[in-house]
Amino acid sequence: MSEETKYDGHFAVEGGNFRNAGQVSSRIKNILKDLGCDSDMVRRAAIVTYEAEINIVSYARKGLIHLRAKPDSVRIEISDEGPGIADIELAMQEGYSTASPIVREMGFGAGMGLANMKRFSDNFSITSRVNEGTQVVMQIDQVH
Repeated sequence: MSEETKYDGHFAVEGGNFRNAGQVSSRIKNILKDLGCDSDMVRRAAIVTYEAEINIVSYARKGLIHLRAKPDSVRIEISDEGPGIADIELAMQEGYSTASPIVREMGFGAGMGLANMKRFSDNFSITSRVNEGTQVVMQIDQVH
């Protein structure tokens, strides 16, 4: 960890475990608050990690959320082992969802996850391989 880095850690997310969905994003929010990060950065990081966590729980076998916090930015890297995304451009459209009926009955799968992750990030990239998984990298910068 560089001197500039305030926090560097990984959090495992279990696919299909809706009972614990949201716990990792809650922990990340509390870590950033405890570090004294800017409240807007904390809010946006909580939103994008929650959306990512719900996507892992809803679609993947398992995933990992990596958080790196610096004084003026937060970097969040998501990787999952899941079905992957065949058409990223389509998946990025608000309202597009491949969620199962069970996931929708629980109130998830509205098709806003990836769109919100991009909206609340200053830098966003996504790559995916069908039958392997998806990787998302997001950066949130402090507004000066």
